[in-house]
Amino acid sequence: MRELLHDIRTYLRADFKPGLYAITAAWVALLISINYAIGLENTIIDAQPFSPWRPVWYLALYATAYYGAFWLWSRFHHRSDIWRDRRFWRHTLVALVVYSYAVGSSVYADLARRVEDMRLYPYVYRVLGNLHSILTILLPLVLYYYLIDKPQNGFYGLQPKRKGLLVYLTLLLLMVPIIALAATQPDFLQAYPTYRNTGAHLALNVPEWLTILGYELAYGWDFVPTELLFRGFLVIGLSRLLNPALTNAATQPTGLTTPGPVLPMIVWYASIHFGRPLGETLSSLVGGYILGVLALSTRSIWGGLFIHIGIAWLMEAAAFLASR
Repeated sequence: MRELLHDIRTYLRADFKPGLYAITAAWVALLISINYAIGLENTIIDAQPFSPWRPVWYLALYATAYYGAFWLWSRFHHRSDIWRDRRFWRHTLVALVVYSYAVGSSVYADLARRVEDMRLYPYVYRVLGNLHSILTILLPLVLYYYLIDKPQNGFYGLQPKRKGLLVYLTLLLLMVPIIALAATQPDFLQAYPTYRNTGAHLALNVPEWLTILGYELAYGWDFVPTELLFRGFLVIGLSRLLNPALTNAATQPTGLTTPGPVLPMIVWYASIHFGRPLGETLSSLVGGYILGVLALSTRSIWGGLFIHIGIAWLMEAAAFLASR
């Protein structure tokens, strides 16, 4: 934990400005209040889940949250130059468009409808909903990386690093009692476990644990492109544009000593949780900040993947146990 605290202190010394963090907190509080007051995502954007306009509404929500936070960041750090940098616009718009289409598209639903046994439809729908990010997020980022970006320090943090592994394990263990407490709350049990018994195992004539395993593996995969985009693409990748010295990893391996793109990232990251319980949205701000700093420190997202998937599966397990 000393290593984690040292990295956070180092980054805060470079990035923290009381006014910036206070106004950003007010900005994200406003977004959260509006969402949960009127049900922005659950009752408005998701009211027509198969509408072709759904990705556009998500794009408007995410762009408002992200660029609003980045504007505040640029004002306090006197970085108005980034708004004139075409690479900044290209990089951030790719992230916004790709992710908005991924969460708003219903292409996988059309594929799920092709199953003949309707007992399979809800199961196939949810599994494809987790796996379609291979084509909608991972593939576009790979193409962008090789055809346009071409950085020299690896694919947005996917290089395994040993640094910080003990920190990540400690953070995961600290979440166990918190998740256990959350599993006693009604709103948590309404959202989890995300697996629902639809009779798919009966249609496939297999034990139910097999359908649960298949679903949970697909569910775990869905956090890979999320971590890749938010911590890899938007933190590690964008930090090179904000701080040109990071292009050469040997000159400044972490990027913790200069202001970075973590704060705007967590505002957008919180907005993707608007359909979840309020406590999960609030905790995403803290967790996203810590994972963003660790991504800058290690130049890797593997630790974040370990925590993200570990927490997700712990929440599933806790909900399974609580509902028995």
